[in-house]
Amino acid sequence: MTTLLRTILIAHKLHLRYPKCIFPPLLFHYSTAADSSEAHHTHKPTNETDATSWSRYGNIYARPVVQQSDHSDGDENPNGLRGNDVTLVKKKGKVKAQWVCSDCGHTTGRWWGTCPECEVTGTMQEFHESKLTDKPRGGLAITEDAVCSWLPRRPEELRPVKLEEVKRGFNHDKWRIPLSGSLGNEVSTVLGGGLVPGSLTLVGGDPGIGKSTLLLQISAMIANECRDGETPPVVYVSGEESLKQICARADRLGIMSNIYLYSSTDIEDILKKTHGLSPCALVVDSIQTVYLNTVMGSAGGVTQVKECTAALMRFAKTTNISVILIGHVTKSGEIAGPRVLEHIVDVVLYMEGEKYSPYRMLRAVKNRFGSTDELAVLEMSQSGLQVVSNVSEMFLTQQHSDSNVLAGLAIAVLMDGTRTFLVEIQALCLAHCPVSSSQSNGIQPNKANIIKCVLIKQAGLHLQDNAVLLNVASGFTVTETAGDLAMAAAICSSFLEFPIPAGTAFIGEVGLSGELRMVPRIDKRVNTLAKLGYKMCVVPKQAEKLLETEGLEKMKVVACKDLKEVINAVFSRDNI
Repeated sequence: MTTLLRTILIAHKLHLRYPKCIFPPLLFHYSTAADSSEAHHTHKPTNETDATSWSRYGNIYARPVVQQSDHSDGDENPNGLRGNDVTLVKKKGKVKAQWVCSDCGHTTGRWWGTCPECEVTGTMQEFHESKLTDKPRGGLAITEDAVCSWLPRRPEELRPVKLEEVKRGFNHDKWRIPLSGSLGNEVSTVLGGGLVPGSLTLVGGDPGIGKSTLLLQISAMIANECRDGETPPVVYVSGEESLKQICARADRLGIMSNIYLYSSTDIEDILKKTHGLSPCALVVDSIQTVYLNTVMGSAGGVTQVKECTAALMRFAKTTNISVILIGHVTKSGEIAGPRVLEHIVDVVLYMEGEKYSPYRMLRAVKNRFGSTDELAVLEMSQSGLQVVSNVSEMFLTQQHSDSNVLAGLAIAVLMDGTRTFLVEIQALCLAHCPVSSSQSNGIQPNKANIIKCVLIKQAGLHLQDNAVLLNVASGFTVTETAGDLAMAAAICSSFLEFPIPAGTAFIGEVGLSGELRMVPRIDKRVNTLAKLGYKMCVVPKQAEKLLETEGLEKMKVVACKDLKEVINAVFSRDNI
């Protein structure tokens, strides 16, 4: 009896001190003693105490003791008790909010009106990340598990290496993976000479622009180079299409290469299946459809995209396998992420093009292995993407010099990277319309208003009561200043109702005082016009000496100081 009272008193004191905790050792001690006493007096077999029943000596509810896991993060024991003295209560996953800048990708734990990194206002967006009770395994751990069984690390690799040792035996000519064919040459130009082994390349673009078609054709080029069997093939992984759908597209494109196809969305499964083949390149379509099991959030979320890209980046650098990803874009035309993908990968390629136009332009936005000034011009056909034969005249429409309705058309010579484009600028002047009704398509509105005001003030044209409409043919967007002179010439042609002579092009920047200024690479622009058979080119006065040694005997180069000289030289009766 004394033992029973002592046990109840101790349990009562502990219960007052820790009201939410149960003390199984005390209950178990008394329960065992009572059962043994009853068994001794009644000679009946003892039964185990029901762990979910009420105690006869108080309102103490006994529950099963939960053993502490090795993966405990310390939050499961709020009162600091150890071992089997308390019941461990697992907490639910907490939701953690983070603010990510949509421009630079800077992440912070609180909201700021202006991004602390890039100092842009209104770009902080809220994202939620859930905390797991178990320790999550990120991209580094996933990749190590995938490659540790077949790519052992040697002790000599885990040390700094001199630059001379790295250069020894390094061949720059055979370093990159070549891409065959005319399309391969265009893509290689944008990449800087070919695909770099162990690189991580991201291809973005609008839906339906042709990203999957381009990567399937690139996979066929790489597989053709590996036809001899010495180099491993290409693995094309799709999380959006089945194997039969990919096969149907390959048949439409006429691809018969040795490409390995696989349909999966699990990164761990993809890496385990890929490492056995040890391919030359891995294509993932797309990064927003794959996921990691140990990372919270659905596929396409910020956390999933970051961890999956980190796993593929580690896989590429460790195995020297080139990885090419497809990234979806947002409504604003940027790759979804926000921009976290562009910071991780080595190369970022954008596919651009109008919705109803067959032309596609592949542009390098980021390139750690080459220049970002290159541009590939492609055309979408039933057999896939093809190279445009005559890039310079792709934005020109058919002209008829004997027609009077073509007044207001001028040819501008623009450059994008190392490519030269001839673009048609269209202008329309309407009398008795207010100045505010002027509009432009493919040209910045401020630029169009500046050209109009310069013509009024410096050239003496009475455009105050005229509305000027400017348009760039074929959906091209003029972003450089070399098209200023063509805009001014098109407005003059429409206002004077004087068609510009056929075979005439304009190159130059227009200042606020009406003077003509030089533009970069004017010699290459003029040479392109000469090869295409143009008869006359209007350039700034400063370019006259530079173009004397170019051998332009078949083309007349007219050098002018300002807009007045341009009007007198082009819009004269001698040119009719």
